[in-house]
Amino acid sequence: MNKFKKKALDYHSKFPSGKIKISPTKKYKTQEDLSLAYSPGVAEPCKEISHNPQKVYKYTNKGNLVAVITNGTAVLGLGNIGPLASKPVMEGKALLFKIFSGIDVFDIEINETDVEKFIKIVKSIAPTFGGINLEDIKAPEAFEIENRLKKELNIPIMHDDQHGTAIISGAALINAIELVNKDIKKVKMVVNGAGSAAISCTRIYKKLGVKPENIVMCDRNGVINTLRKNINKEKLEFAINTDLKTLNEVIKNADIFIGLSVGNLLTKEMIISMAKNPIVFAMANPEPEIDYNMAIKIRPDIIIATGRSDYPNQVNNVLGFPYIFRGALDVKATIINEEMKLAAIKAIANLAKEPVPKNINIIYNEKKIEFGKNYIIPKPFDKRLITYVAPAVAKAAIKSGVSKKKITNWENYEKELLNRINYI
Repeated sequence: MNKFKKKALDYHSKFPSGKIKISPTKKYKTQEDLSLAYSPGVAEPCKEISHNPQKVYKYTNKGNLVAVITNGTAVLGLGNIGPLASKPVMEGKALLFKIFSGIDVFDIEINETDVEKFIKIVKSIAPTFGGINLEDIKAPEAFEIENRLKKELNIPIMHDDQHGTAIISGAALINAIELVNKDIKKVKMVVNGAGSAAISCTRIYKKLGVKPENIVMCDRNGVINTLRKNINKEKLEFAINTDLKTLNEVIKNADIFIGLSVGNLLTKEMIISMAKNPIVFAMANPEPEIDYNMAIKIRPDIIIATGRSDYPNQVNNVLGFPYIFRGALDVKATIINEEMKLAAIKAIANLAKEPVPKNINIIYNEKKIEFGKNYIIPKPFDKRLITYVAPAVAKAAIKSGVSKKKITNWENYEKELLNRINYI
């Protein structure tokens, strides 16, 4: 057993096992405390909620509780490992929610792959939660599950594998294109991968300004074109009229490569054939589509991002989901809509251009992190993320008419946000 594997297993198995626990938020040491917490005192908020269901947000933790739900059919880097084996990942997601945004989480692993049954189960437990984070569900089922739940429930729901990656990489894309001084409406983009994350990312890139006619998408069978038969409706959205069939053919003179596929797929020759100042987001995990060090050696003019924390420009969903749900919960949003996602993208992109605090340089063992090729998105431990992203999302929810609560004093709200987190 290698050292890292042992360290990871020890980390998870040390008593108490796992990464999360439930802690009381009220006093409980006296008889009176217990009589208020349970019988007979608990009857009073029950009656209030019975008369007015919206009071559940006042008397319970529903407004600060998110369900992280999976069936384990598409766990990042591990595939279809099932609900039981996916639990450590869901506990990890719960941990990130808590430390970065102060949101409580129940991780729920459902032993069901039938779409209708899965939806029914989630709907039946939804009253417990203020929001639902769907996780690691394979495509195309993930699309239907999320779309149906968004239509049939009135709380914020997001499949983070799809939209989280889209939001973070979208922010990175805006800044990368700005740095290479290219026009987003003219760039040629190649997307390799056609799963739920790739589809959602590409949809977001179109909303940011990339022209559909300038996008080529490939899956394991090659270029998705109009000549191919039996492709699902999500892929059909990106089918183009061309007789080109391979990634090797379409990547020539491309300005941007987006990888959400498999490791070490991108060859030296492919990178060399790209346009001047290429942008490469090699987001396959744990091995990117091309080795970072090899890429910068072959193309010194490249801007490259990966999903790895040991290289610059990590496309890490933790930059988004804690704060997106935070903003959505704080205004009682009934949905996470496109306006809220785009607001998050712009907020994350803008933060990367701000001077980086000294403590962030120390954490990442850097002398001076600043906006540029090696820093196009913020670092995960930048505590300013909560005050940039959550208010932007909350404002977008209010403006787009999907909030049940208004915030008027934004300065106080930012102070409250900082009080919710307890790291660095």
